[in-house]
Amino acid sequence: MHRHVFLRIVEGVTIQDAKFFVQKPDATGRMGASKLQKCTAAIRMLAYGSSSDAVDEYLKIASSTARECLLHFVEAVVARFGDEYLRKANANDIERLLHEGERRGFPGMMGSIDCMHWNWKNCPRGGKECIKEEAKQQP
Repeated sequence: MHRHVFLRIVEGVTIQDAKFFVQKPDATGRMGASKLQKCTAAIRMLAYGSSSDAVDEYLKIASSTARECLLHFVEAVVARFGDEYLRKANANDIERLLHEGERRGFPGMMGSIDCMHWNWKNCPRGGKECIKEEAKQQP
């Protein structure tokens, strides 16, 4: 993810849920996790499908805090960016996506990651032969 995109998301969720994403001292007086740490935890859990305890060592936050980060992050993203990004595609979006897919060599493909019928130059030898056989069988 580009830095400017990440920072835009961080600022957006911070504006949406300022109480949670502000850095506060804990019970011992030490400063808690920053808004960057909290958003990084949530994004990593979403991106990698990992559990909350998988980010605690990397970001130095407790797994309970990471779970809370994910909850607040998702709610803030939906509230802040939902109207702009989390909507059904309109006719212009569909046309643009189909055109982009065709330009990249995937005509008629929109929102699909099933590309097994395409030859893959880095495929292991056995898989490459299977793909070639499937391609011969397709009309």
